[in-house]
Amino acid sequence: MSKTTLSEDQIDPVLQKGDNTFEDSAPDSDFDDLDHGEAGARILNQEEIDSLLGFDDDLSDMEDSSGVMALINAALVNYERLPMLDVVFDRLVRLMSTSLRNLTSDNVDVSLDQVSTVRFGDYMNSIPLPAMLSVFKAEEWDNYGLMVTDSPLIYSVVDVLLGGRKGNPAVRVEGRPYTTIETKLVERMVNVSLNDLSSAFDPLSPVSFTLDRMETNPRFSTITQSGNACVLARMRVDMGDRGGRIEILIPYATLEPIRELLLQMFMGEKFGRDSIWENHLTHELYQTDVYLQAVLGELTLGLDELLNFRVGDTLYFNTKPTDKIELRCGDVPIFKGPMGQKERNIAVKIENYIPRKDKPYG
Repeated sequence: MSKTTLSEDQIDPVLQKGDNTFEDSAPDSDFDDLDHGEAGARILNQEEIDSLLGFDDDLSDMEDSSGVMALINAALVNYERLPMLDVVFDRLVRLMSTSLRNLTSDNVDVSLDQVSTVRFGDYMNSIPLPAMLSVFKAEEWDNYGLMVTDSPLIYSVVDVLLGGRKGNPAVRVEGRPYTTIETKLVERMVNVSLNDLSSAFDPLSPVSFTLDRMETNPRFSTITQSGNACVLARMRVDMGDRGGRIEILIPYATLEPIRELLLQMFMGEKFGRDSIWENHLTHELYQTDVYLQAVLGELTLGLDELLNFRVGDTLYFNTKPTDKIELRCGDVPIFKGPMGQKERNIAVKIENYIPRKDKPYG
C-alpha cells in the first residue's frame, strides 16, 4: 500500500469545508492503488442488515428474535415468570375441549402451543387481519384482557354451527366484513371460552370474565399502553379438517392482584405449611394442662434482711381483703379478681383480663 503525504495547501480547503475525510483533497491517482477488499469492510446486503438488527417480515413467532432486537426484548421476555399460569392454561385447554364439543356437537381438539411474554404494541401490529378481537373484563380485578380469533377459525365455527358437511374445509370469503350472523356465532364461542377461563382461575382466585365488546380493528381494541408487558397464550382449535387459532392476551397489570398466587410453583402452595399438622397441633394444645398461680401479695426485701430470717419471724404484706388478686401463668399475668371462698375452698373471681405487653427483644 502506498503512503500519501498531504501538503498544507491541500489540508486547508478540507478544514474549511468541515469534512472529516481527505478523499477530495488527495490526488485521485494516489487512491487508485488501494485494495478495497483489505482496506474497507465488506458491504452487507439488505437481508444481512435485517438479520443483524433483528427485523423480520414474519412476526408470527416473536420469541425467536435475534440481533439488536433480541437485546432490546431480552429484559421483556424474562420480565417475570409466573409458573401457575401454565397450570391455569393447561386447565383451560381441558375445559375448552369439552365445552366446544358440546357447542358444536363435533370432535374438537384444543391444544396449547405456547405461553410467552410480549409487548402490547408489538402484538397488535402482528395480528393477521381479518380477525375478530374480543375485549373482556375481569370484574374482580377491574381490568381488561383480549381474545383474538383468527379468520380460519371464524369460518370453521360458522360452517360447523350452520350444518356444514364434515371433511370439507371452510370456505374463506375475502374482501367483505363479517356479517351479523357470523359475529353472533363467534360471540357464542367466545362466551363459552370466557366461562372456561373463569373456571380455570377458580382454584387459584375466583374471577368472572365478561365480554365487553367485539372489534375487527386493532386500533379500537387498545386495553393498555403499547409498551406494557402482556402474557400471550396461543391455542390451536381443530375440528376435523377445519380449525384455527385462539390467542388470549392478558396484561401484567390485570394479573397484579393475584401476582403472589401466580408465583407459586404448584396449586395450593403454602411455602412449607402443613394444614393437617397445624390442626392436630391446635387440638392437642387445647388439651394441655395449664397451671395458674394466685399471687396474694408481693414484698421486696434486701439480701441482708433475707439472710437474717429466723424461724418464727413474721412478714407483713400490704394486701387488703378488698384488693384484687393477680392470676399468673408462669411469669405472665393473665387475670385479676377478688378473693373469696366457695364450698370450703379459697376461690378467685375473674373480673379483669390483663393485656399482654410485648417486650422488645434484645
